[in-house]
This record gives sequence, structure tokens and C-alpha cells, in this order.
Amino acid sequence: MGKIGLGCIVILIILVVIVGLSFAGTYNKLVGLSQEVDKSWAEVENQYQRRADLVPNLVATVQGAANFEKETLTQVTEARASVGRATVTAGKAPTDPQALAQYEAAQNQLGSALQRLLVVSERYPDLKANASFRDLSAQLEGTENRITVARGRFNEAAQAYNTTLKRFPTNLIAGMFGFHERPYFKAVTPGAEKAPTVQFNFGAPTPAPAK
Repeated sequence: MGKIGLGCIVILIILVVIVGLSFAGTYNKLVGLSQEVDKSWAEVENQYQRRADLVPNLVATVQGAANFEKETLTQVTEARASVGRATVTAGKAPTDPQALAQYEAAQNQLGSALQRLLVVSERYPDLKANASFRDLSAQLEGTENRITVARGRFNEAAQAYNTTLKRFPTNLIAGMFGFHERPYFKAVTPGAEKAPTVQFNFGAPTPAPAK
């Protein structure tokens, strides 16, 4: 084998090594970004679960108020049940936009039902004076804020992953190893991207409950 042939083989080996290292680096980057998306999703689930866990005690406390609207309590209870039926793989961010949309719709329904319950509660002075109710409402307010933050961080992680996924030649490697685009949380209604207002004015005069 002549020097020219040997040189060609060396160059070929070097090129293969360079391509292999680049290939491995791209793959590892996709793995890292994908894990970051799943990590952010797990935090979203944790905060939504925290809110769901507050519901039974909140409903039980509100039920103690005389003549409290049963329809409102029913809406909260049913909305919490629908959240439990929203099927997503725990700890792993969904890749199906429809699955995420259904999950988000169920969570938004529960959020709206809870907000209505708290608005109605303003009409009941005894309930507003209840220490347990005040504590639960404060926990709910904090949880709604944490949900908003967690959703925002998830969207950021998903965007970083999706942007990298679409770049050439990363998109070729992604297709080979089954990396898929991740859907985002979207506002179902205007302003839904903001945390619901959960605020009580305990010092203000409250109208008597409607009879």
C-alpha cells in the first residue's frame, strides 16, 4: 500500500471519528433537553396534584356554611374527578398534543370551579371568619401561582427542546432515534395563562347570603 493510500485511510478514519463524536454529542444533547422537559412536566404535575389535594378539605369546610350553594360544590367535586380521568403518563411529558389539550382542559375546568367557589364564599361572613377556610384559601392562592410558574418553565423547556429538534442535521438524528416534538400549554381562554385571582378582603363588610 502506497503512502497516498495510507494517507487516505488515515483521513477517512479521522473523518469517521469526527462524525461519530458530532453524532454522539447531538444525541446526548437531545437526551438532556428531553429529560429537562420531563423534569419540568413533573413539577407541573406536582403543583396540580397539590391543588387537587386541597379540594376535599376546602369542600368539607365550605359545606359547614349554612345554605351554601350546592351547585357550586358539585361543580368543584365533578371537576376534580375529571382531572383524575385525564390520561397522561405520570412523570413524562406527553408527545400527543390532543392528550395535553384534554389534560389542560380538565385542569382549567377545576381552576374555574374553584374560583367560582371562592367568589361565592364572599357572601358568607361566617365562612370568611373561619380560620381553616382562610388557611386553605391562602394555600390555594399560593398553589395557583406555583402552577403558573411551573407551566411557564415547562413551555420554556419544551421550546428549547423543539427548537433544537428541528435544526439540521439534528432533525435527522432525532428521526433515527425516535425523538418527537413536545406540545406546549396554551391558553384556552384569554387571560388563562395568568393565575386565577384568589383574594379575600376579610375586613370589608359582606352582604348577607341571598335567600
